[in-house]
Amino acid sequence: MQRAADHAELISLGAEVRDLHAALVAAEAQWHTEIEAAHPAHRASAANLVHYVELRSHDVRELQGRLAVLGISSLGRSEPHVLATIESVLSVLGRLSGEQQCTHHLAVSFSEGQDLLDRNTERLLGAPPASRSTRIMVTLPSEAADRPDLVTRLASNGMDIARVNCAHDDEAAWARMVRQVRAITTPDGRACRVAMDLAGPKLRTGPIEPGPRVVRIGPLRDRLGAVTETGRAWLTASPGVDPPAELSSAIVVPIDDPDWIARRRVDDRLELEDSRGAKRSWKVIAVHADGCLAAVRATTYVQSGLKVTCRSTKVDEATTVGELPRVELAHRVGRGDTVVLTRSLAPAPPTGLGETHFIGCTLAEAFGAVLPGQRVWFDDGKIGGFVDRVDADQIWATVTDVRPGGANLKAGKGINLPDSDLPLSALTAKDIDDLSFVTRHADIVNFSFVRSADDVRALQQELEQRGAPQLGIVLKIENVTAFENLPTLLLAAMRSEVAGVMIARGDLAVEVGFERLAEVQEEIMWACEAAHVPVIWATQVLDSLARTGQPSRAEVTDAAMAVRAECVMLNKGPHITDAIGVLDSILIRMQSHQHKKRSLLRRLRAWDRAMQD
Repeated sequence: MQRAADHAELISLGAEVRDLHAALVAAEAQWHTEIEAAHPAHRASAANLVHYVELRSHDVRELQGRLAVLGISSLGRSEPHVLATIESVLSVLGRLSGEQQCTHHLAVSFSEGQDLLDRNTERLLGAPPASRSTRIMVTLPSEAADRPDLVTRLASNGMDIARVNCAHDDEAAWARMVRQVRAITTPDGRACRVAMDLAGPKLRTGPIEPGPRVVRIGPLRDRLGAVTETGRAWLTASPGVDPPAELSSAIVVPIDDPDWIARRRVDDRLELEDSRGAKRSWKVIAVHADGCLAAVRATTYVQSGLKVTCRSTKVDEATTVGELPRVELAHRVGRGDTVVLTRSLAPAPPTGLGETHFIGCTLAEAFGAVLPGQRVWFDDGKIGGFVDRVDADQIWATVTDVRPGGANLKAGKGINLPDSDLPLSALTAKDIDDLSFVTRHADIVNFSFVRSADDVRALQQELEQRGAPQLGIVLKIENVTAFENLPTLLLAAMRSEVAGVMIARGDLAVEVGFERLAEVQEEIMWACEAAHVPVIWATQVLDSLARTGQPSRAEVTDAAMAVRAECVMLNKGPHITDAIGVLDSILIRMQSHQHKKRSLLRRLRAWDRAMQD
């Protein structure tokens, strides 16, 4: 009786898996035109992607459990070779039950899946370093244009790809950055690749009226108020010239009179009455060609036009402080407050908690697309709410999500409208202009704000017109629409020979909700693995380390998970070289434990002593 029951179960399982197989083959036929439109190198991968999307449209959890009970593959880890996995299961079931097997000519084999991904990764990202398979992409800061030593250090610490963001700087600066990158090699002799981000449409807050031209300079104190480190002021008649590297933390104070600066000597006493009327005395502790460094033992508010007198010489010598940058002001926004987005980009007066906050919106198209009840987020999700009403020139929203005590809303911060269908092309007029430079200088173009297959085809057409169809295309998945359209975006991208995907987790987290980010980034990685398309894991990787020099436990764990991607992107920061080195070490350690979703059971030595005791 048991043998009869087992045989009946095998027959039942065979029927269910054959139905699943038939659905996958039917989906391939349905998407035949899109598969055939793929570059010849990607057609089998395009078919495998279609198979995977169809597989995930079925709930096979119960089937997986029944297969696992019999010791047969439960269809897990099938992403790189979906149909081959199904056919392997059918083959085993057929042998056990005596039923006929089935085959399919377009199936990607078990060995081919990883080979295809490796080949596509090398085409896009270049050869891997000797010590790890995951590449490291680093965003170049503006100073990299004129700092070959900085670019050299980035490469020496582990940078494989340099990222230039077209939203910042200009073509002259980009050209200098690219020149610095092309002049170096990695420690193992490889050339660094250059990726350039198209800026895309800018949906940001407008300007806020600036504050006074004043800067605060003061010492650091311990909890008892004792000075632990004096403040430092860099007085210079050349404010556009960076101070010596060892003085980079000093506050720059422009001085109108270069001769006054030239006459300063160590131990000179500088006296001034700050913007509050407080009398202060500073001591010159170092003199350089472009300025002098003064120790500041008491907090001083320095304002443009302030008089500074040196009384260390026989004659009192006075000068004035030059033009300081204006203090950046902000709205202070609390829960229940109203934020009004306006078409006008005139600087808005700053407001406080409980007030109505008016601020410009840089994207005019939003005013015809946003509807009441839809969500709106500001500044990477720091402030969120719902739209109450919309008219031709204003969008009124009530704040429902903000930390206790409120948060600052500044000019130039991102606005996310995840529920709104914005009538925008991902390629702006600026992007199209920038492509002329990008196609001449870059290896990769990162495509911002992509949402549809039409966006991808528009970029491919622009590349064709510029004679650069070989340029690697990376789709930045940074909004809900792109995530929901991911299969068709991938099929469109696979018309190009070299393509990849970036998970832009900052904007994506705001759009899908932080609680869904982990799930969504996994689903993106699964789909890309099915398409044999390399993935760049991006946004806020080791961000605290790059900015402050000190990592958090959470971001180290996040960086360790990134080993499943083909590339990890770091943003700029004063400690970026340290962040590259730490990431390099994490990736090297983790690659022997993890590949994609599969745990690698290498020999562990951690518990040897315990087992020998």
